[in-house]
Formats: sequence, structure tokens, C-alpha cells
Amino acid sequence: MQTVKLDTGFNIEIDFIVAPFHKRLFAWLIDMAVIAAYLWLVAKILSGTYPNWLEIITRLPIVAYFPFCEIFMNGQSLGKKAVNIQVIAQDGGQPTISQFLIRSVFRLIDLPALFVIPSIALGELPWWCMVLLFTGIGSILVTRHSQRVGDLVAGTIIIDRKNRLSWQDTVFTELDNSYQPSFSQVMQLSDKDINTLKSIIESVKKNNNFDLSMRIAQRIKTKLNITSHQDSIDFLETLLKDYNYFTAS
Repeated sequence: MQTVKLDTGFNIEIDFIVAPFHKRLFAWLIDMAVIAAYLWLVAKILSGTYPNWLEIITRLPIVAYFPFCEIFMNGQSLGKKAVNIQVIAQDGGQPTISQFLIRSVFRLIDLPALFVIPSIALGELPWWCMVLLFTGIGSILVTRHSQRVGDLVAGTIIIDRKNRLSWQDTVFTELDNSYQPSFSQVMQLSDKDINTLKSIIESVKKNNNFDLSMRIAQRIKTKLNITSHQDSIDFLETLLKDYNYFTAS
């Protein structure tokens, strides 16, 4: 089981499990099945002849499938969601829209079947160019964190969510109507910091790793110039609640 240590905003390294190759393959096969089903449905609906502009429009969802899903489904396509893997940034946070777009564009290099196979069939490329079809697979197999070319360029990694620390998809925490915040300094932290904080709280409770919570609490107190006599885990939970209070106001 391959792991990668990613540094959080608090200079604390957290282990993530790199998604194994077979999971990535299954995810890709599921995504291809979804795309194939879409093409079959379009062919059924638009049976017969139709103008070129309509054909172009019906192909746009295929081009947009991966970036659209990963942007709006927190780093997952339907296939990735089915096998419980996720795209994250190399710094451990949520990738930016540009990172998702870059890794999607580089699918043309990682899996260039759409132009390599026709070019070989037409004699525009020699037969040995078939090796280009395995660019993405080769990159995944030889790179340190199993990254295809698109991941290397975009600065992303695919992790196995099942075995990772409880990296949360949202910073939302429900508060009582009467809740009063204690530390306004929490707004100096970023969304990534708060996501990391929530992940750490979950991990501490699950693994009883209170040494980690004390180290994180001390770093935050120093960074934000906060004085508090609360227990470390209570302090971290208070920060999380305060952040939700201020962002919801």
C-alpha cells in the first residue's frame, strides 16, 4: 500500500494512501461505460441524418465530462466515486479549477487513442507509435506517486478515500442558535486550513492521537496569537465552530 506524506497549512505531515492502479482502471472503465451509454442514447434519439453543428453539440458533454464532474463533485468523476478515489492537490488541499482543467486537457497525451489510432490506420504515423497509447499507464507505473502526465503537470494526486484520514468534503458544522464565538482570529485561517483542522479532529478522536492535537493547537495559538486554557481538542473544535459562525454571518 503506497502512501504519500503531504504537508498541511500547519506544517504537520499527514499520510494519504495513493489510489492503487486497479482502482483507477476500474474507475476509468466505469466512466467509459457512462460515456458509451450517453453516445448510445444520443444515437437513439438522433437516429438518421442531422446537421454537423448538432453533432458537435452532442459531443460537448463528452469533452466536459471529466472536468465538470471533478470540479463539481469534489475531485471525483462517477467512476472515481464508485470506487472511492479522489483527486487532490499535491499540497493536500482541494485542486483549483485550472488544475482540474489542465489534467483533463492532458488526457490527449495520457490516452491519445482518438488521434493515434486513426493516424496509424491512415498511414500518417508508423505502427510503432502504438506505444504512445500507453503513455498514461507508463507514467502511473513509474512515477513516485502514481501520477499520469496530466497529474504531474497539474500538480495533483489521486488518493484512496477508503484508507485515508477522514479528509472532509466540507467545513460545515451545525451550530446552536445561541452559539457565541470565542476567537475571531480564526478568520485568518484559509478554507484549506479549516478542512485540515476538521480532518485532524476526526483522526484524533478515531485514533486517540492527542499528541497530534496538542501540537496543532500550540501551532495555531502561536500563529494567531491566541491564549486559551481549553483542552487541545476542545480548543480545535471551538475554532471550527467559530469559523462556521463567522462565515455564516
